[in-house]
Amino acid sequence: MSEESQSRSDVTRIAVAGAAGRMGATIIETCRDLADIVVTVALEHPGHPMIGKSMDTCPGNIETGKGIHCQADLELAADDFDVLIDFTRPEATLNNVEVCRRHGKRIVIGTTGLTSEDKDRIQDAASVTGIVLAPNMSIGVNLCFTLLETAARILGQEFDIEIIEAHHRHKLDAPSGTALRMGEVIADTLGRDLSQCAIYGRQGQTGERSSETIGFATIRAGDIVGDHTVMFAAPGERVEISHKASSRRTFAAGALRAAKWIVQQPFGLFDMQDVLGLRTRDS
Repeated sequence: MSEESQSRSDVTRIAVAGAAGRMGATIIETCRDLADIVVTVALEHPGHPMIGKSMDTCPGNIETGKGIHCQADLELAADDFDVLIDFTRPEATLNNVEVCRRHGKRIVIGTTGLTSEDKDRIQDAASVTGIVLAPNMSIGVNLCFTLLETAARILGQEFDIEIIEAHHRHKLDAPSGTALRMGEVIADTLGRDLSQCAIYGRQGQTGERSSETIGFATIRAGDIVGDHTVMFAAPGERVEISHKASSRRTFAAGALRAAKWIVQQPFGLFDMQDVLGLRTRDS
């Protein structure tokens, strides 16, 4: 992309954390097809072999990375981007949030495994800048959140609820942030507290299932990008709502859509329901 197009006010400049990783590389590649968004900063952790190198040498030969050199200090690049997209690890994400807070930069966070204390820090930063925090940026998954709310409201307390998720063998947290968010949506709709009713795996003589519980089952294998199924089961019938991702580009496309949306918000904490206009009046 030319310097002229990068300087246009209608072009959103993106910093990508974890730029040489699976999601970071996919985000940069996805930008190739967009005229109104450009990657201007590529960030990796200190000591990463890509530091100081042009992103066009990154595995996959990411053409949109030409001329962009991977760096380790977001602070030094604060004038070079409008929105940070971060799909890294909690400790790195929180450091980046503090930098963005100081410089008034917008943030899109897809990092999972965040604790309640981590989320409190992000909420605090959102008092001065705009942040989108979502465990899954996929448009389809976020539609599923809305469908799950409807299903839980209609099926009510008479159906047993189980959530099954599968991801690649490299994923570090379990259950996935998406599965947990699905559980939260259902529990909130039914007036339950997920921290009290969730069952994370079963073994041995567990006794009869309580109708108040929401079960989680986790699979880690191969290169599965992300599968989620919520089962509502009652005697004689079963309703299943599923989403299966076959490419990380679906998450990258959602994150870039969120970046273009959040740059218009002065401050506040949002999720993909806000970005996609799926937020109901009662939510």
